[in-house]
This record gives sequence, C-alpha cells and structure tokens, in this order.
Amino acid sequence: MRDEAESALRAWHAYEVGRGCAPVIDFDCRPMEEEIEPARSRLDVYRRLIELRERAEGVDCLAGRLDADIAYLGALLGEHRPLAEYVQVTQGCGAAGWSAEYVTAIGERARTALAGLGVGWGAVTDTELNEAEGPLDLDAAPEEIRQASDRFEPAVRKATGSTAPFELHIETADVDAYWAYWLDGAGNSVRLRLNLRNAVFTEVGARRFAFHEVLGHGLQSSSWTETVKGSVPWVPLMSVHALQQVLLEGLAQTLPLFISPDDQALIARIRLDHYIQLVRAELHLGLDDGVPIRDLADHARRRVPWWRDAVIADALTDRRDPQLRTYLWSYPAGIDWFVHLADADTATQSEVLRAAYSTPLTPADLVSLWPDGPVIGGPGR
Repeated sequence: MRDEAESALRAWHAYEVGRGCAPVIDFDCRPMEEEIEPARSRLDVYRRLIELRERAEGVDCLAGRLDADIAYLGALLGEHRPLAEYVQVTQGCGAAGWSAEYVTAIGERARTALAGLGVGWGAVTDTELNEAEGPLDLDAAPEEIRQASDRFEPAVRKATGSTAPFELHIETADVDAYWAYWLDGAGNSVRLRLNLRNAVFTEVGARRFAFHEVLGHGLQSSSWTETVKGSVPWVPLMSVHALQQVLLEGLAQTLPLFISPDDQALIARIRLDHYIQLVRAELHLGLDDGVPIRDLADHARRRVPWWRDAVIADALTDRRDPQLRTYLWSYPAGIDWFVHLADADTATQSEVLRAAYSTPLTPADLVSLWPDGPVIGGPGR
C-alpha cells in the first residue's frame, strides 16, 4: 500500500508542476527514471487518497502521511480548517503558541547576543548586523558556501553518523517569494537556490547557509535516500506540508548549536532567528484569531523595529496561502524545540541527531526520544 500511496503522490506532483503550481514533492528519496503520468485533476487525487487512507487504518506512519496529504489537498480545493487542526494533521504538532512574556525573554536573549557583536537594537539592527557579519559579493557567495560546507562536514557526519554521499549544485534565482535560499533534489543530488531578490550575503551567512541547507537539509535528505535502499514503511517523498518538516526546519536552523557552539556571530544569528520565528508565530495566530491587520502590523513593528512595511505585509500575506499556512509553522515549532535540545544532556542530543539522519522523524518521534523536552508548537499563550 505504501507503493500505491507513493504512486498517487507522484501523479499529483506531476499534475501540480505541469500547471505551474507549487510542487508536492520537495525531495525525492527514491527517484525514478520513467516519466510519471499526471493525475487528471485535484479531485481525482483527493478521492484516491481518501480510498488509500481507509485501507491504511492501523498503519500509523502511512495513515499519518495520508492524513497530511488529504488535509493539504483539501485546503487547495477550498477547505479551511481551524489552524490548530490543520497544523496538527499536517505538521504533527500543536499550534498553541507561546506567551508574550516568553517571546519577550527570548528577545532579550537575542539582544544580549547582538550586543556582544556591537550591534544595537532599533531601526537599523539588520544593517548593523549585516556589516558585523562581513558583507560578501554575490559572485563570492557560492564558493564561500562550498568552503564552509567542506569545513564543517566531517563534524556533522561525526555527530549524526551519516556516511551518505551527496552532490551539491548551487544556482541563483530571482523570485518574488518569502525565501532567500531553498534546497530541493532527488536521491544523492541536492540543489541549493539563492534568491537574489531576498538574500543578503555575508561571511557568517555563508556558514549559516552551509549548515542549514547543505549539511542540514541536503545531507539529511541524502541520508534518508540511503535508508530507503533498504526496506522502510514510510513514503520516500518529502513534502513541506507533511510530518517531517518540524524536524527538518528545526534542526537546520539550530545545527551550529551542536556543531560549532563557539562561533559567536553565528550563534547570535540563531538567537535572533529564534526570536523572529516566535514573533512570526504571534502574527500567524493573530490572523487566525481575527486580529485586525493594522493591529498586527503595529505589533510586528514593536517587536521587530527594523522590519519595513513590505516585510510585515509579506509575513501576513504568506500565512493565508494553503501551503504556507501549515509549512511556516514548522519554523517556530522546530527552532524552539531544538534550541532547548541544545541545552539537554549530550547523550540525548546524540540520540536525536543520529536518529534524525536515519529516518524522517515526526514530532511524536521527537517527543519519544526526549519526553522531557518542551511542548512542540508551544505550551499556550
């Protein structure tokens, strides 16, 4: 039945890509050479997934994946589930959020880290931080990322136990989208795209990209490809609307905490990212609560005084998109959990990291590995 689900998802992916829509598959851990016949319509795919889900009752990893696919496809067809339900079914975690006091405390930690770099907190924080991180010319960025990847790859492999090969391709793009960099691929081949419209390149940023995209997503997905060469019960197709995304985004954002904790500038960026993701989560929940847009914009500007109106507008708009409404929640949910894991005992850290490069863990899997960890998705406001 897993193979039937895989075939249905491949046909759905071919249909969406053929129409110029967002892909269903972001990383293919079992690439095929033969051409895939596209599905006839989203409704045909929906019916097929429902049929498979009825037969998958009791097969947890397959049922959970199909539930996520059905929920996302339902959203594409016009369904609008409550946010907590939608996130739970797709990302596998709650969407209770974090208290204002907690977000403020994480912000204070970020301020302290930035102050250690000589960076203030105000309308020009982003400009000062980019200067402190060492600006890079566009032409130099790909090679800097490759060098950083080569430098830290042995340490990441040692920490994760991965022996998977991978081939990196770096491309540039100019896309009106929220992302500054994006990784996708198939098998042991990974593609890193740098979005010239949003990316600001710095020396610290090159190390950050290397950890997040190459040694995080790239090596991790290639490692799962090696696992798939054996017998696995899970569908070998990774999608941003599915249950492995909290793991992928959480660990990718925080990997330097485990591998290079003495890199002051890079760790400061992670502290800031943690805070920024929690602020975005506040906006995410505020939209679902029906808070007026003007109030949300004012809140964002108070929280992050260097955010321009265009940045705030994009952050709000993106969270109405059916795909991004689920996917973007994986960032705050993931980074918060893994930041806390970095403060746990080394045995627990090692167990999680090694498991994470072997199998696409769900939030439930993460909790089973570290029952004493924080609530994924927040304890509530």
